[in-house]
Amino acid sequence: MKPFDTDSVPQHRVTVLKGRGALTNLQGRFEVNTREQIDDGWTTSNETEPAGDKKLIKTQVISEIAKSILSRNSSPDIPFNVSLNPYYGCEHGCVYCFARPSHSYLGLSPGLDFETRIVAKVNAADLLRQELAKPSYVPEAIALGVNTDAYQPCERSLKITRGVLEVLHECYHPVGLITKSSLIERDIDLLSEMAAKRLVSAAITITTLDSSIARTLEPRAAAPERRLRTIRTLTDAGIPVGVSIAPIIPFVTEPDIERVIEAACEAGALHVNYIVLRLPWEVSPLFQQWLEAHFPDRAQRVMNRIRDMRGGKDYQAEFGTRMRGEGVWADLIKQRVEKTVRRLGLEKRMIRFGQLDSSRFRRPLSVPAMDRKGSGQPDLF
Repeated sequence: MKPFDTDSVPQHRVTVLKGRGALTNLQGRFEVNTREQIDDGWTTSNETEPAGDKKLIKTQVISEIAKSILSRNSSPDIPFNVSLNPYYGCEHGCVYCFARPSHSYLGLSPGLDFETRIVAKVNAADLLRQELAKPSYVPEAIALGVNTDAYQPCERSLKITRGVLEVLHECYHPVGLITKSSLIERDIDLLSEMAAKRLVSAAITITTLDSSIARTLEPRAAAPERRLRTIRTLTDAGIPVGVSIAPIIPFVTEPDIERVIEAACEAGALHVNYIVLRLPWEVSPLFQQWLEAHFPDRAQRVMNRIRDMRGGKDYQAEFGTRMRGEGVWADLIKQRVEKTVRRLGLEKRMIRFGQLDSSRFRRPLSVPAMDRKGSGQPDLF
């Protein structure tokens, strides 16, 4: 398959939608027909648009009976082999999210659809219980919510992540969590008990301490100050927590690197991870639209720096460089992070994902009967 062609994306005036990260419903790369928005002069002038549905898009949550729940990878630059994602799509609306292109596989847009049409795997806990009960299952730490946030807004009512954690808690199974949401505090009762047995590690993502940037970059995620309070709350509950600076965006969030690490350390963070902005597939045109809307004065400068770290391209997917970039600018970012980490002594307190304890694992006491559709109810005939 040829790389996604950013030059083929229709260029037209777009409207910033309140509470949303993407500016358009950019078509996915698998779509056969191309549609382009034009102004035919019959609706509004070129200067204004009416307030209406376009300015307020409601979130739709679609229930799915999943067939499987654990994903496995062998990527050398990812610190885990097994992950579990309770949701497709994420209402936090982070414009840079590397998971956006996955919505194309559902026939939905990686743009606004990704953050407004959420697919919830309502049988996640039952599937996990079945998986852990298999005689062939070998326990190793599961990364929970690494593709899309397991604590996004709809989790407050659906409690799918809560159900997954209850299974892991029952089975003494290690888990690592990463989130931008303070909703993780809801599950401290489970997480603190697991932490006492070295079964859990958490990371809070903080891209910037500038709340005005965060409001447009990650419109429905918790504010930076609230995330810092979450680090403190988890730390006080005995849960080992780190900070993930992801992504680092040149000239946008990059000036905040040292301040984020210092603030997170003061709040109780034990370790630091960072990722340089990744722009795979449809993420590149979506991010460039966002740049032109919010930072037109530096948009070209930002993209030039990104390409400097990506061999002249918007993105390189090769293992070893995709997370950090390459070249002098990538090296400078690495030095800044490492220097700050050493100054604060964080590297001596770092808790690695692989250090979680798998030896306590015990298989679930009960396993729900599942029909061919995975509904949790056996067939009548």
